[in-house]
Amino acid sequence: MDLPSEGSNCLRLAGLIFITLAATLAGAVSCAAPPGYAALVRKVAPSVVTVLVEQEPISAADRAAARAANRAAAEADPNTVSAIVRRLLAAPSGEAGRNEGATGSLGSGFVVREDGLIVTNRHVIADARSVKVRLSDGREFAAKILGVDAVTDIAVLSIQAGRLPVLRLGSSKTVSVGDVVIAIGNPYGLGQSVTAGIVSARGRIIEDDPYIDFLQTDAAINRGNSGGPLMTVDGLVVGVTSVIFSPSGGSVGLGFAIPAETVSAVVRDIEAHGRVERGYLGISAQPMTATMAAALHLKNAEGALVTVVEAHGPADGALIIGDVLLKIESIPVSFKDLGKLSARLVPDSLATVTLIRSGAQLSVAMKVGRLPEPVSDPALTDGQDVWIPGLRIGVAETTSAIRKAIKADEESSGMIVTQLRPAGPGALAGLRVGDLITHIGAKQLYLPADLAGVKQPTPQDPLLLRVVREGSAGFVALTGETAP
Repeated sequence: MDLPSEGSNCLRLAGLIFITLAATLAGAVSCAAPPGYAALVRKVAPSVVTVLVEQEPISAADRAAARAANRAAAEADPNTVSAIVRRLLAAPSGEAGRNEGATGSLGSGFVVREDGLIVTNRHVIADARSVKVRLSDGREFAAKILGVDAVTDIAVLSIQAGRLPVLRLGSSKTVSVGDVVIAIGNPYGLGQSVTAGIVSARGRIIEDDPYIDFLQTDAAINRGNSGGPLMTVDGLVVGVTSVIFSPSGGSVGLGFAIPAETVSAVVRDIEAHGRVERGYLGISAQPMTATMAAALHLKNAEGALVTVVEAHGPADGALIIGDVLLKIESIPVSFKDLGKLSARLVPDSLATVTLIRSGAQLSVAMKVGRLPEPVSDPALTDGQDVWIPGLRIGVAETTSAIRKAIKADEESSGMIVTQLRPAGPGALAGLRVGDLITHIGAKQLYLPADLAGVKQPTPQDPLLLRVVREGSAGFVALTGETAP
């Protein structure tokens, strides 16, 4: 028998080493591969619910037309009992002129306490005649609305279903951009679905809303996901999915969630008081720039420059246009944080504001107001009307019947105003819900898209709108300042 040569032994040994190394590397790669989310989903899915809402069928345009008609009737006959009722129905929260029939919608939610306390979005249950909750096992229970918070778009429900599995609200501060998150909900009513992605950004502010620093994620979120949890791979809730940006209506990887610590605070206040109260100063401001500081003969571009003081508001008589806010109490003021800072103040308390006025620094004491409930924002609801950021108004298409109802039946087109944000250019110019906007200058309007791209007007670059109210047409110049 021939003995193997030294060379062949070396080759065999090298081959064994190669095979062993390859097996070791393969094992290492296998161990490093992500295990997936099946175990996590099995654990948390029973705590995620579907929120079923029975709603009244009424369009934003019909609602605005009804409010305008009720307001006009009340103003024409202000002293009768029926006029008082009409005025109430014409208020921002009123919904006169509803049909008797009802429609259904749905969203998502999740259990935060085993006795049946459930978190969802406020816009999911808006205008509800009744609310039910469907558990993951198919059981349905009537839900009681314990409270809602319009500012954060959070609602708290309660059901009687025995002991339920819960999800734990954590803090969005525990996740960083790039961390993996999963979203669970009921998109388009298809049933419970799970999507995964990453935290794309932090501290996003949407629609000039100064009160929420949203988490942005590319986890697929669609209609029906609203109110569901955004979770870490450890099963901790770091946000409540709330809104998407999408030109098509479907997910394009731009989803936003309300931070969990914000949700926890809202739930705590609603349980304790039935509502969340926030401070309100009744002002608008803009960032200071180096040029503005130089124009005001200031050394530093610090603070926020007051541009609007709401008439008869909390700051009326204490602050004036042109004041530069430096501190509220002992906290430095920046334009970005002004809304959140004022909201943290206690309503009806006294606050000391440090400011610069006419080149001199002084301190002013003022009574803090109570932040009013904002109007419903269609960017967070079902798109019945269109939000115009530059004017801070909502508008909707009209029909001949709607134009007739608001005494504009001779007009062939136009957008009806459905929403107004306080201190926005539209409100400051005197626009009202129920007004018909027919033209920008000489350009006739047919669709909300004709208004969508307008920029915020200024005194140097005003916007001229033709408006029809109670059968009378006229032009209104929007400047972003209070109408004279």
